[in-house]
Amino acid sequence: MSGGLKIVFAGTPEFAEVSLRALLDSRHTVCAVYTQPDRPAGRGRKIIPGPVKRLALESHLPLYQPASLKQDYIQEHLRHLDADIMVVVAYGLLLTRDVLGIPRLGCVNVHASLLPRWRGAAPIQRAIQAGDTQTGITIMEMDVGLDSGDILNQATCEIRADDTAASLHDRLAPLGAVTLISTLTQIEDGSATRTPQNNSQTCYAAKIDKTEAVIDWSQPAISLERLIRAFNPWPVAYTTFKDGIRLRIWQSEVVTTSYGFDSHTAAGILLDTGKQGMDVMTGDGVLRLQRVQPENGRPMSAHDFLNAYHLSKGDRLGQADLHRDTVS
Repeated sequence: MSGGLKIVFAGTPEFAEVSLRALLDSRHTVCAVYTQPDRPAGRGRKIIPGPVKRLALESHLPLYQPASLKQDYIQEHLRHLDADIMVVVAYGLLLTRDVLGIPRLGCVNVHASLLPRWRGAAPIQRAIQAGDTQTGITIMEMDVGLDSGDILNQATCEIRADDTAASLHDRLAPLGAVTLISTLTQIEDGSATRTPQNNSQTCYAAKIDKTEAVIDWSQPAISLERLIRAFNPWPVAYTTFKDGIRLRIWQSEVVTTSYGFDSHTAAGILLDTGKQGMDVMTGDGVLRLQRVQPENGRPMSAHDFLNAYHLSKGDRLGQADLHRDTVS
């Protein structure tokens, strides 16, 4: 077998950094790295380099951060790199038809779902939110569509009942890297197969919007529990208490025991409070909040929160002013 492929790598967040590190540890050669321009992050809105950029700098790799790949001079530079293939992992910028045609062997993408399910920007979160029990990695030959190219390889991953977006990400990222390396070997030796996606099975993983993080207590408890896991660690689901103070919800569970409450009990009412947490009425069933974070505070157990903020049975979450309601 030859000495490996000459690769241009394009990616930005931690998920991509894991694949880049695997490439650097392989017999392939990364000749250049493309990543998105630095942006402000965190409370201080400081400019912080992303994970891929940090690894590229540590590894002394040629690094480029264009705001777009559409300009002729940028595409001309890509041509001069004379790469065999371009590996794209959570890059976040559009690759035009012209760019896709530059590398000799085209462009491949590492995607965190079993395509054609969950095409789009947030496959990990949407899979958890939908209650999927399985997801995985797809290595795809890129085309001009949204995650619509031929499938080169796939690897499955169980979604556990307690998985958050963070825990599932941390299993999928190394799985993506391993699957990428094996796929590149197949591409190099000519044994790779291309399977067109079944477009009738497509569903779309829309980008997460912060407005989705607010808890709607009229929704079923099981849907809210999934939302809370899907939005951990970002943007973190939240409700309000007292005078509209935000309360982030980091962990919860659906309560299976029957309360025997009146069917007219309003959604958002605290049915019980104690060491086990805060049991909240929803549109269908009861959700127990276990780990929360009050505005400008630290994450804590729901029990510690109750002791500090003195909420009790009959109080209501999700309203600007706290009401007292009778719980049967």
